[in-house]
Amino acid sequence: MSRERRLTAGAVAVLLVALLGVAVVPGVLADPSADGPVRPGRVSIAESPAIAPEEVDGATATLRLHTRIGHAGNPTDNVSVRFRAYDAESGLLTAERTVELEELTGDRSVPVNATIEVPREGGYVIETVVFRDGRVVDRDRTRVSGLAALGTEVHFTESEAVPPLSVSVASVDEEANRTTLTVAASLTNGGESASDRLRVEVVLRQAESNIVAARQSTTVSGIGPGRTADATVEVTVPSDYNYYVDAAVYRDGVLVDTARSVANLDPTETISANMTTREVEFEVSDFAGDDGSQEERATEAAARTETATATPGFGPAVAVAALAGAALLARRRTRQ
Repeated sequence: MSRERRLTAGAVAVLLVALLGVAVVPGVLADPSADGPVRPGRVSIAESPAIAPEEVDGATATLRLHTRIGHAGNPTDNVSVRFRAYDAESGLLTAERTVELEELTGDRSVPVNATIEVPREGGYVIETVVFRDGRVVDRDRTRVSGLAALGTEVHFTESEAVPPLSVSVASVDEEANRTTLTVAASLTNGGESASDRLRVEVVLRQAESNIVAARQSTTVSGIGPGRTADATVEVTVPSDYNYYVDAAVYRDGVLVDTARSVANLDPTETISANMTTREVEFEVSDFAGDDGSQEERATEAAARTETATATPGFGPAVAVAALAGAALLARRRTRQ
């Protein structure tokens, strides 16, 4: 047999084997993409979440989250996005929301929106996690703070000409050793609408001991956009001491802003708002609760004076004479 015939016979044999395999195992030469598994496309976070307040009340804030999820490659289904809010200080989970996505196709990004409700205080870390078939494929973390100030733009005035707190002496009662101070808190509305009802609390603490000497609060509302108003209170404290004057403004029980000043009533030394405390002598009784009137204090003082002077002349000489008389009496009884 010639060489050409042998090659032809071999080619025919190979072709017959291939045809036999196709007949015995259907689908061997079929397109793999027709019935076989398809590898899903790539999914990732295309944009970090944009966070904005939606609804705010006295205790909670609803945050609106907006992000975009990118996709490339083959169609992908079973994709979900989970949003979690963790307390920035404690790390505790505060709120959670999961959004299921429809099948992703093409090379593009799709928007994902969600809302979560968190307590209106402190700050939070918003975690965004993308799942595909139950497995994590991407994640992102975004921090948000200042929730306590949401819903109001009123703050203590920040100006060199107008201090946030002004302290002046209203009256002095030298006999009772008491001084009445007038504290005016300057508030400025930096928003676009009039302010709601706000509560301003003023606390005076003796500088060295940190003892609260007085506490008073008042309310203020209707501060127009761009306007400034004063919230004024009067407090009475023991004289001859120095005090830190702390003020806080609250909206619906939520702390909005704070400010500090000083009241120097000690004529021998002064303090500043950022000075550390020092050890000095002071009378604790000056800071005890006092529900009596000035007349009652004067009557008690007069009674103490009268008691101390009710037996004039009763001094050391009288005491010696009394001891001598007692000794003579005891001697007579012994002789009898």
